[in-house]
Amino acid sequence: MTKDEHEISELDLFDRKILEALSDDGRMSITDLAARVGLSKTPCQLRFKRLIVDGYIEGFKAVINPSKLNLEHIAFAEVKLSNTQEDALRAFNAAVKKIKEVEECHMIAGRFDYLLKIRTRDIRRYRHVLGERISNLPFVASTSTNVAMETVKENWSGSSYAS
Repeated sequence: MTKDEHEISELDLFDRKILEALSDDGRMSITDLAARVGLSKTPCQLRFKRLIVDGYIEGFKAVINPSKLNLEHIAFAEVKLSNTQEDALRAFNAAVKKIKEVEECHMIAGRFDYLLKIRTRDIRRYRHVLGERISNLPFVASTSTNVAMETVKENWSGSSYAS
């Protein structure tokens, strides 16, 4: 058993219930959380703090409505790099994190190297972000874009709210 597998197995039913409850409503009080998971307040608070310290809970944030901010255009850019050695990957990773319109960036095993989820207000802004920012990232050889026609399910974090 790996260290990560061992840590996960150390979570009991109450820990898992706490994580599930907070993923539904991160603003609930400790009193409400304790009632929901079937613990008294003090043990629930101790578990909550331990889950934070142990890294199971990384933080809390507001879920922003992107349509209220006129940020409904979503595109997925496939990015192929000219170099996939570790130094090139590190340079790309560091640079892509600085582009606020990029909500997600995943290294992919397949015909391209990275898949980026990009949120902007419209196609014109997307073209600007693609042409001026993404295409100029370190080691980008080519890109290909897929535009979302409809979002069926999404957990949006609000990371690109100022586009």
